[in-house]
Amino acid sequence: ARALVLEWLAGRFAPGRRYSEAEVNGLLAGHEIDHATLRRYLIDAGLLDRAQGLYWRVERADPLAGA
Repeated sequence: ARALVLEWLAGRFAPGRRYSEAEVNGLLAGHEIDHATLRRYLIDAGLLDRAQGLYWRVERADPLAGA
């Protein structure tokens, strides 16, 4: 169930676009789990990646692979 929710959340991020941490926090705000935890879950699941303070959606052939 967590994998499906994370996949749904990742769908809020446009492929190819880079997001600041503040933008990511804004997109993840308003859920029962805090945005920092959701960010961590998305990165751990391989759905988001980050470098130099920017985040982006990771595209995969099978969205649930590795979940």
